[in-house]
Amino acid sequence: MENVDSYIGTFPDKVQDILKKIRSTIKENAPGAEEGFAYQMPSYKLNKKPLVYFAAFEHHIGFYATPSGHSEFAEELSKYKQGKGSVQFPLNQPIPYDLIARIVRFRVEENLAKK
Repeated sequence: MENVDSYIGTFPDKVQDILKKIRSTIKENAPGAEEGFAYQMPSYKLNKKPLVYFAAFEHHIGFYATPSGHSEFAEELSKYKQGKGSVQFPLNQPIPYDLIARIVRFRVEENLAKK
């Protein structure tokens, strides 16, 4: 896989729609972020520092906003399965796009503060 479009294209239509909406949510809330592909998933950087990543799996979407992005929103994310710096949004539940947007904005502010 070499780019985000080809990655998204490998999934069923329903999952593609979710991935496209997550992608546009990230782009809207991090307009200066550089889109790339790392760790076999779409990645976003700002000021050459990682911002967020996402990936689709059989039963969930993995969203990775580094530990700080998750600890800042720990209460809202507590209803989802998590790992260090990751959260799983089940495909059989509504995807919390507004929460993703707020996490992205938080990570943008965090990255800009590190300039």
